[in-house]
Amino acid sequence: MIHGVFLIILGILAAPSLLLSRKPEAKEFLNKITPYQEWIGLVFCIWGIWGVISILLNLKTLSILPNIWVLSLAVRVVAAVLGFLLSYTLMNNVLLSKNEDVKEKAAALRVQLMPLQGKFGMAAIFIGAFYILVRILN
Repeated sequence: MIHGVFLIILGILAAPSLLLSRKPEAKEFLNKITPYQEWIGLVFCIWGIWGVISILLNLKTLSILPNIWVLSLAVRVVAAVLGFLLSYTLMNNVLLSKNEDVKEKAAALRVQLMPLQGKFGMAAIFIGAFYILVRILN
């Protein structure tokens, strides 16, 4: 269930205009966590990639609980993508600066995904809420 909560937080970071349009008083909270957005994104990117690998290694769960398996995979994929988008500047400065080829590929990937950040953010909020609901009902 905590994965759903984390995904909702990540979705709010990725699509802050959605939250601010409904709760203008949340601007203060967002201003407090914005300086840490890149580090939060890096943690979620690593967590998402690790989760995808873990889920793919546990294919036997697909035959037992297919809905939970697919939903868990969606949670991890969205977390990895949003984490990458939010932490790109940090990764570019720290990790990618040494290898120009990898840096160019990451920049190309970011250019393709950046227009979708708001949609991924809304998807993260929806999938996170749905994940919590499914976990409560199971």
